[in-house]
Parts: sequence; C-alpha cells; structure tokens
Amino acid sequence: MSALPPGGIDVHTPNPARIYDYMLGGKDNFAADREAAKRVLKVFPESREGARRNREFLGNAVRHLAAEVGIRQFVDIGAGLPTQDNVHQVAHSVAPDARTVYVDNDPVVCVHGRALLANTDTVAMVNGDVRKPEDLHAKVAQTGLIDWSRPVGMLMVALLHYVEEPYEHVARLREYLAPGSHLVITHLTVDGSRAGDKERLRQIYAESGTPLIPRTVEEIGSLFGDFELLDGVPFLPPHLAERLRPLGAGGVARKP
Repeated sequence: MSALPPGGIDVHTPNPARIYDYMLGGKDNFAADREAAKRVLKVFPESREGARRNREFLGNAVRHLAAEVGIRQFVDIGAGLPTQDNVHQVAHSVAPDARTVYVDNDPVVCVHGRALLANTDTVAMVNGDVRKPEDLHAKVAQTGLIDWSRPVGMLMVALLHYVEEPYEHVARLREYLAPGSHLVITHLTVDGSRAGDKERLRQIYAESGTPLIPRTVEEIGSLFGDFELLDGVPFLPPHLAERLRPLGAGGVARKP
C-alpha cells in the first residue's frame, strides 16, 4: 500500500508514471493506477515484461554511454517515479562523478524524486515538460549540473507516445545538444496484427486524460533527425525481439 499522497495529488485518476511504476513492481501507485494497469495487462499480457525490458534498455544505454563513450552528464526527460537502477545509479557505477538531471511534468514524480535525491549533490530533479523545450533547457541549466556546451546523454524513454506532436519539440531539444551528445528514445509502435488491442489501450489512457499515440518505426526514426543511430545497444535482446516487438522500438543516436 502506498503512503498518503502529497497535498493536491489526484489519486482517483490513473497516471502513466504510476501505472509504469506498478508494472515494474513499485509501490508508489494508487488504486486507480493499479486498476488501469490490470486493464492494460488484459489487453497486452506482455506489458509487464515490456516495461521491465524498457527499463533494462535504459540502463544498458546509460552504461554504454558512460563506459564506452565517456558521457558524464545525463538529462532524463519524462523520468517517471524513482525505482531500481535509476539513471544516476547506473552512471555512478561507471563514473562516480557523472551528473544527472531528471525532468518530469508530474508533481508527484517531482516530490518523490526530490525526496530521494535530497542528499545527492550530483543529481537534481526539475519540473519541466518536453513540450516546452526552452523552459526545460533553462531549468536544467539552472541546476548548475549540466554544461550544454559539452556532450550530454539525453533520454526520452517511454515518453513521446504520450505527446501528440513531438517532432518540433524534440528537434528544438536536439539543437541544444553539443556535438558528441547522444539521444536515447523508446516509443510504442504501430503494429497491424495488434491494431484492435492498441485501440483499446489508447482508450484506457484516454480515460485518464492522457493521449496515447503509437507510431511507425519510420516515424520514431525521424525523431532522431540527422543523428547517427548506433548498432551497439539493441532495444530488445534477440530471443525476445519477435514476441515483444509489437510493444515498441527504440534506439541510441549520436549528434555528429
């Protein structure tokens, strides 16, 4: 059972971050979130494993960028609720001096994040929105942890399928990145064999006031702009790729 919610938090409307938290086995969710998650699982029984694999990919990408590329600063947009193997923890396992700024537009996420990170001077949490890139850029800079003139690992994991028109916003954020920066994206895909299931999934999220917009692999690829996609961090391991492919696609790309 979750603790009592902070004042002003609507616990009666399902929230994507808390649904995701439930899928990962977390405790920072409420009855409405658990009910919505169970409805999602009826439509896509593989969703729980998909969420875990999405989280695993996030960790693999951060580890690769820190260990193989030498990235020492990360911006995680749409970070969600703190869970196991957070970005800063993975980065610190490779480079204790790595700096991380988490960004989310959900007040409950920010409350939990700031409480968790209160005593960590290389990590910060800011309230920002991918749809307001200039504001997001400024708030991240104000933490004093991120130097935008140097390479950054920017993460948008399981985020952009909740945004109706993400292309211009993501393009603006790509412009802020210095050469040598990397962009990490995962996204729900359109899959013809599961079109009816995706529509039911969309309706579940619509009831909470959240759009859910699966996109084609080509549309997802366009979010990387002219960045160079890497081969070294597969979104799904080969033995799971076929079964979980309807759930999403993702990649890591480098700014030339």
